[in-house]
Amino acid sequence: MTAVIILFYLITLGAGFFLRTLNLRHLKRYGSTVPSGFEGAVEPETLRKTVAYTLDQSRLGLAESLFDAALLLIFLFGLLPAYDRWLASLGGSFVLSGVLFFLGLTLIQTFLGIPFDLYGTFRLEVRYGFNTTTPGLWLSDLAKSTLIAVVLTGLLVAGAFALVAWSPRFWWLWVWGFFAMVSLFLMYLSPYVIEPLFNRFEPVAEEGLEEEIRALCERAGLRVSRVMQVDASRRSRHSNAYFTGIGRVKRIVLYDTLIRQMSHREILAVLAHEIGHWKKGHIRRRLILTEAGALAGSWFAWKLTGWEGFPGLIGLTDASFAARLVILGFLGSIVSFPFTPLSSWLSRRHEREADRFATDITGDAEALASALVKLSTENLSNLHPHPLYAAFYYSHPPVVERVGRLRAAMPPAGKAGETTM
Repeated sequence: MTAVIILFYLITLGAGFFLRTLNLRHLKRYGSTVPSGFEGAVEPETLRKTVAYTLDQSRLGLAESLFDAALLLIFLFGLLPAYDRWLASLGGSFVLSGVLFFLGLTLIQTFLGIPFDLYGTFRLEVRYGFNTTTPGLWLSDLAKSTLIAVVLTGLLVAGAFALVAWSPRFWWLWVWGFFAMVSLFLMYLSPYVIEPLFNRFEPVAEEGLEEEIRALCERAGLRVSRVMQVDASRRSRHSNAYFTGIGRVKRIVLYDTLIRQMSHREILAVLAHEIGHWKKGHIRRRLILTEAGALAGSWFAWKLTGWEGFPGLIGLTDASFAARLVILGFLGSIVSFPFTPLSSWLSRRHEREADRFATDITGDAEALASALVKLSTENLSNLHPHPLYAAFYYSHPPVVERVGRLRAAMPPAGKAGETTM
């Protein structure tokens, strides 16, 4: 059985590698072609940089994924028993042993990921003119994110293991509820406690923009507590905008880079798209689906971790509860891989619905189309993904497809007067 499991894991790795290779070959073949709807907005030099940036990003991602895969196999099929025995020799309680087990893995994973993060930030992103992060800021971010990860991991594992010890038969239900409540609490807490640790948030300074945004929200029937801009340019020249929080603490956050790159019409169109996710119930549906999946996963975890023969699936005679959870996560990654395109398809469907909502609420499809053109060109996004790769992995429809659909839906008068930015 162990050989079969390793074989299936290698098949998932091979399938991902094949799709990545297919995508890169497609890009090399068509990357120099200006796609429909991008005429006049994309220069040959921009296309060249886009191809090179995508290739470099993919190579780095491939190297990191292969490293992680090799490390995982070495740990599961070589080091896990020794790690498990060493923690048991410390003589801690069930809860303390579980906390130390996962804290150790968290810190090791963070440490081993540092070289890839350094290369991506200070070589790759610098090469293409995106990086603005200083070494001091990078170290500060690393320290803060590691501390947050340690605190949250410690609290979550301690709470979960305490519930397992308290209710051996029904812990799967209590642990699911505990994680669900913590997730919702963090959605409320993050905008006020976690996010300000990394960025400075302040009211939108662009004259008239906040008033236009609030008017848009009123038309959509959405109450937003604050409209903020964030100093994203301290770290990168990439641009974006997002909603954060939940309930009455929802707020809109604009990257300062986005404000500089786009007109008010385009910014409003981008935000109208994000509002569409709320108004169409996408956020609520995703939460429900996620929690339903988590509940089912918790039940399966209870059944499988309680099975005496479970460690034998990877060739072990015995394993602690914490080690069994790691094995379960490994098996779960194999089982969930074939469902990746289904999840991607559902996400793309939501994105199309949000695009339609944005054009309906603003009456300005061209603004959203031109905003997407700017976002993709400024961020050097791949304009020529392979259809199979996009179908499997893309959470958003390819940008050329989105722009084409938006402009095709415009009335003839709008098309006649459109401009390309």
